[in-house]
Amino acid sequence: MSKKFYITTPIYYVNARPHIGHAYTTIACDTIALRHRMLGDETFFLTGTDEHGQKIERAAEAAGKTPQQYADEISGEFRQLWKRMGISNDDFIRTTEPRHIKRLQELFRRIRDNGFIYKGVYTGQYCVSDELYVDGAQPGDPCPTCGRITETVKEENYFFKLSAFQDKLLALYANPEFIRPETRRNEVISFVRSGLRDLSVSRSTFSWGVPVPDDPKHVIYVWFDALANYITAIGYGSSHAGAQEAFKKFWPADVQMVGKEIVRFHCVYWPAFLMAAGLPVPKAIVAHGWLLFEESKMSKSRGNIVRTETILDVLGADALRYFLLREVVFGQDGSFSFDALVQRYNSDLANGLGNLASRTLTMINRYFKGEVPYPSHAASKKPADDAIAEAARKTIREFATLFDQFQFSRALESAWALVAAVDKYIVENEPWSLGEKQDEDSRSRLATVLYTAAEALRIVTALAYPIIPDATAKIWAQMGLGDIKKLALNELAWGQLHLGTTLGEVQPVFPRADKSAIERMQRMEDEQRPALATESPAAKTNAAPSAVGTPAAAQAPATEATNNKISVDDFAKVELRVGQVKVAERVPKSDKLLRLEIDIGTEVRQVLAGIAEAYAPETLVGRKVVIVANLAPRKLRGYESNGMIVAASLEGGRPVLASFLEEVPIGARLK
Repeated sequence: MSKKFYITTPIYYVNARPHIGHAYTTIACDTIALRHRMLGDETFFLTGTDEHGQKIERAAEAAGKTPQQYADEISGEFRQLWKRMGISNDDFIRTTEPRHIKRLQELFRRIRDNGFIYKGVYTGQYCVSDELYVDGAQPGDPCPTCGRITETVKEENYFFKLSAFQDKLLALYANPEFIRPETRRNEVISFVRSGLRDLSVSRSTFSWGVPVPDDPKHVIYVWFDALANYITAIGYGSSHAGAQEAFKKFWPADVQMVGKEIVRFHCVYWPAFLMAAGLPVPKAIVAHGWLLFEESKMSKSRGNIVRTETILDVLGADALRYFLLREVVFGQDGSFSFDALVQRYNSDLANGLGNLASRTLTMINRYFKGEVPYPSHAASKKPADDAIAEAARKTIREFATLFDQFQFSRALESAWALVAAVDKYIVENEPWSLGEKQDEDSRSRLATVLYTAAEALRIVTALAYPIIPDATAKIWAQMGLGDIKKLALNELAWGQLHLGTTLGEVQPVFPRADKSAIERMQRMEDEQRPALATESPAAKTNAAPSAVGTPAAAQAPATEATNNKISVDDFAKVELRVGQVKVAERVPKSDKLLRLEIDIGTEVRQVLAGIAEAYAPETLVGRKVVIVANLAPRKLRGYESNGMIVAASLEGGRPVLASFLEEVPIGARLK
């Protein structure tokens, strides 16, 4: 009987169009699902979209659409993108689907009937952007997650007795496998130990949500709604026997993968909901870090998202998949740039695996008429051959261990160390020289070298398939091995490449990318940003004031209050001061950043500003500028930036620094 394996991504909130931050989680889960299928496990991979809540209602209104129209559009973009990327999900759940709504209401009813939901009145602060109740916050306080100003809410709600589960949750966390990595587990334990308050699980001041059963003036809290998808998608609450059987088969989930910013919802609220319903909790919740662009988390409000389509158009899906899983240490934040993407593509894929496949298979074609050779006598073997065989066996073992620990980067490092070893082996044994000789010993030695190289190539290709499925499927076919998806990965071993296997047509799988690939991707993103900016009701003018720090963090997130207006008190929190530039120089390896030293009267601040394309450093020395002086410091390109410069963003994104007609003293505060 095969093992059952169930993996989920978080379902993506339809407040923004998909970008590579979304793709990161989906790719990681897809990779795990593909590997488990190769191991013979009956695998179910779920993803989808979260489509209810006040934020969606407001976004739809701002876009002149109904909430359903808005959700249909964005959800469709996610589905089309996953299809284009070849993502192998078995289901795509939408929280607006009738199947989810009916089953969600059944879950709510069950928890209520079990005595864990009661009616009360909530008064406090709420972050619409994160759909988060902010305990202990005061009017005007920012959200601890996103920094936007919270809204004061007073309404009749249903409450969930979260406080009743504190000890049970702490007992659950005693299992170190339940929350990974350890840093996230420690954060959750600290949060729960600080004390849990009952959680509002309904809203009554707007209507875009799933009605509470038997009380339709309330809608179910969007996080209760969204979290339930993991069980509603596989049949919980259904009256159909087939759906009930699927739920029994796959629940509890083996892995639920989430971003670190939503760990509290998944590791505190979600298991508590399940316990209250008398259901098993997931086996593991794995949290990854953020994907940063120019050292800042990708976000529509920051204007620094990178579209997945751009990379697909220029380099293909495998390039993105490999880069994200090789470059980023899973669980930690990782940086993305087009330069790094192309560099990794060329070094590891084009010059690494692609080159090994091309040179090995081409020489087999040339010297052995396209059939896998094998040495005719044992005397042709040398210690170097055995060393490659042993390295391959070690790689198979290491790759499996590291991958199962979600150490994707180290697993790939292990596999590509074998690629490098085989490249060195080929250079040292010079099969092209052996091929020019006609004596039996040279021919036998040539056969040994090429067989050894081809067998190592087969093993790396098999291990890498879940990460780069398109290219490895092509290499597998070129080796004459058929459909790689039929490979039993748990049986992979050295020496399984059969003598006389006929190769297919040999073609390059990773054409080398030059600088024009970077320029093309950057140009495609630049062309898209003005259109993306118009999605936000706050971005309507061509010369709106902005705080220039880096291209990624050029503008502070706008408050999502009605009509995007803020109060005088909100504005008063921003400390704007006059400063004079004392030093200006370019940041190494950056086309956009300048490092400035700015005298603000009481001190000299170091500030990084993304204005290098508009201002030469020498023209800024002595100039008076306006800086946002009370921002928390942040690291950019190895430098600490202590503030932001205020500018206007003209059409095309060109910044123009704010200045004065009259003389103003250094350090003066703007009011």
